[in-house]
Amino acid sequence: MDLAQILGYLVGLPLEVLVVDAMRRGEAYRRYPFVFLYVIVDFITTVVEIQPGLEFKTGTAAAIHRYTAIYWTNQWIMQALVFLLVIGLLYRASARIGPRRTILLGLIGATLLFAAISLAACYRPGLSTGRWMTPWTRDLNFCAAILDLVLWAILIHSKEKDYRLLMVSGALGVQFAGRAMGESLREISRATVPLTGILILLANLACTYIWWQAFRSPPMPKNIYPKDRTA
Repeated sequence: MDLAQILGYLVGLPLEVLVVDAMRRGEAYRRYPFVFLYVIVDFITTVVEIQPGLEFKTGTAAAIHRYTAIYWTNQWIMQALVFLLVIGLLYRASARIGPRRTILLGLIGATLLFAAISLAACYRPGLSTGRWMTPWTRDLNFCAAILDLVLWAILIHSKEKDYRLLMVSGALGVQFAGRAMGESLREISRATVPLTGILILLANLACTYIWWQAFRSPPMPKNIYPKDRTA
């Protein structure tokens, strides 16, 4: 078990508990159900990985196979939740844009098409799961970052500023950028794995911390641009 994993368990898990508690107390889980679901599932999948992660360092074939299977299964689950989360936030932010269902269906279709093309480009028969999943998840994180930028553009141009939603989407942007950079560096050189593990961990922790700050305080009143008093 490396340093990034240990820090993830010691710092990340308590932070996720704080986020869940803050959302429960403020009933933010009603307005942000996919964020709530994402944090809970991320907590569960991380806990599931602890024991196999401890056994992984023994180096036995059974331990390596078990940890690898659990790790990449969790990655599939979390990647699907990431897109559900971003699409859900886009749907919420585009309430005043019409026809938003058509726009969102187009974004979902484009996302699925991108994921399929990237999978076809990355997958090779005979490669180990990690060798093709790493570049594929890198591409998916890049795609998620683009969707997050669309979300930010909608929020910035909205006359009513939902600062909590801005913090939530901004935190996701930090996480996506950190993951995409880390996974890209791993493709360049496997020697960077320990460093990129810490980079990805810090991006994840930053996202979780910002979410905690966003949900632990009452939401700021939405800012509406004042009318021109000189008119």
